[in-house]
Amino acid sequence: MLKYPCLVLDHDDTVVQSETTINYPYFCYILDQFRPGTTISLEEYTYGCCHLGFTEMCRQKYGFTQQELQEEYLGWKDYIRSHIPAPYPGIAQIIRQQKEAGGLICVVSHSSAEIITRDYNTHFGISPDDIYGWDLPEAQRKPNPYPLEQIMAKYHLSPKQLLVVDDLKPAWEMASKAGVDIAFAAWGKKAFPALAQEMRQLCNYSFDSTEELKNFLFD
Repeated sequence: MLKYPCLVLDHDDTVVQSETTINYPYFCYILDQFRPGTTISLEEYTYGCCHLGFTEMCRQKYGFTQQELQEEYLGWKDYIRSHIPAPYPGIAQIIRQQKEAGGLICVVSHSSAEIITRDYNTHFGISPDDIYGWDLPEAQRKPNPYPLEQIMAKYHLSPKQLLVVDDLKPAWEMASKAGVDIAFAAWGKKAFPALAQEMRQLCNYSFDSTEELKNFLFD
């Protein structure tokens, strides 16, 4: 019997290594386009996404308009179509083992369903059972508990049958509101010890490697 019949996985920097190779470099480019001469460090970008969420970081720190947010998203989608991030070592085994045991893999992410589906098909040869991503209206994206509520209703699951695995604080907010356990994907935040310490204190579980998560789930 699976410890958690449904794994709810984040995508960027939980399943694939995309922050330093794709998302941050692209945001540096778009920031210079929209606010010429403005720069942002990787640390500022990471902490902004963690504590504010990407959209609110863009609004509060850089004054992005709704039109600019939409242009940023469309430009990012074009960019990432030709840039495929590598998965974290060991994550494929977790995803496949969960599916082979009859479990669900749902993705709740600030990436798009198109990109998530491509990455899963490319790296794992499967598609997630459900995806709740950036394509949703903003009010329904994490940290709103809407994705978890929809998953539980659709598959007739209780909160204790789900485990969220994520590397940032908006997921903790989402899981807390829904009464769902959350595991901190610490393997994606090794370069940010203060952020990692905060997440360890907030989350139900914390795993430094995908191997630790695999052992917890299946041993």
